[in-house]
Amino acid sequence: MNRQELVNLIRERKSYLCVGLDTDIHKIPKHLLSHPDPIFAFNKAIIDATKDLCVSYKINTAFYECRGIRGWESLQRTVEYIPKGIFTIADAKRGDIGNTSSYYAKTFFDTYQFDSVTVAPYMGRDSVTPFLGFSEKWAIVLGLTSNEGSGTFSS
Repeated sequence: MNRQELVNLIRERKSYLCVGLDTDIHKIPKHLLSHPDPIFAFNKAIIDATKDLCVSYKINTAFYECRGIRGWESLQRTVEYIPKGIFTIADAKRGDIGNTSSYYAKTFFDTYQFDSVTVAPYMGRDSVTPFLGFSEKWAIVLGLTSNEGSGTFSS
């Protein structure tokens, strides 16, 4: 999704609403736990309830990665289920040097088809640059956070 498409969607919906899909298996309603993929079943219900209201979905990848292959499959099903034309964010906070960042970028932009990925720039320019080489894809660079310990390493 390019900038103009995102701006148009925001104007059309008169909304900046981004729905987080930070799906914790321990907080999913019990009736969904018997589903073959309870995380996807929960996400599907959330997407169905919000797809006409929001302009984006943010998926925190940690909630999926910790479940191994099953988690990655849930993530893929979720991304594929999100209606086309709604901005997707892989909240992955990736940032490493050299070809490692290149592979992270390929993972989220090519394999999973996210529109954007959150990137931690702490290792320098070469940790962000690989994410910038994808046409109509976005790198959301982490700059400042609001968590309690965010100032621990500030100068």
